[in-house]
Amino acid sequence: MSVYLAEFIGTFLLVLLGDGVVANVILSKTKGNSAGWIVITVGWALAVFIPATMFGAASGAHFNPALTLGLAAIGSLSWNLVPGYILTQFAGAFVGAFFVWLMYKNHFDSTDDPGTQLGVFSTGPGIRSPALNLISEIIGTFVLVFAILGVGAASGGTWGVWAIICSIGISLGGTTGYAINPARDLGPRIAHAVLPIKGKGSSDWGYAWIPVVGPIIGALLGALLGNALF
Repeated sequence: MSVYLAEFIGTFLLVLLGDGVVANVILSKTKGNSAGWIVITVGWALAVFIPATMFGAASGAHFNPALTLGLAAIGSLSWNLVPGYILTQFAGAFVGAFFVWLMYKNHFDSTDDPGTQLGVFSTGPGIRSPALNLISEIIGTFVLVFAILGVGAASGGTWGVWAIICSIGISLGGTTGYAINPARDLGPRIAHAVLPIKGKGSSDWGYAWIPVVGPIIGALLGALLGNALF
């Protein structure tokens, strides 16, 4: 399997399962309605763990442009591969979001709040403060990449990655919803903008730069420090 196909399918599964658990918890009349933050954080961690286990040997299981850029910056990935990785990650995220909408269409139609509908697709701040929201995404993604390098050095494997994602969500995710991945946020946000969602509101493009820029900065810092220490 090509690295690009692995990244596409892996990111598709990540968003299908990750946005899927959010849809199950926050949309109206679902079986999992109001199950809470712990269910979302565990669900997102599993959404990373499953494709990482499936495609780790094929592509390194990035599924995240920020991680791809961080690893390229320390020489762990050829820069020639970076454009293809990022393109397929965004494409997979978009398609994954489309299928979440398709599966939960009746529940989107039954949900009157546009902000709740958008929350299935992309992240948003609990308290809007661009500087602090940016810092939150930088810190969260720094921990992600730094810990991935440390866990990899200690042969923690994909269970270690599951624990990292789960820990970030529980401990650091309450401010912005912990995008920590530009593709995971922007790909579904574009899907929200173009899909015929009943009663939808704004895709909040004024905030959209934060879960792109913050994770890139955090990933670069985490990769550089991790490379120096491990």
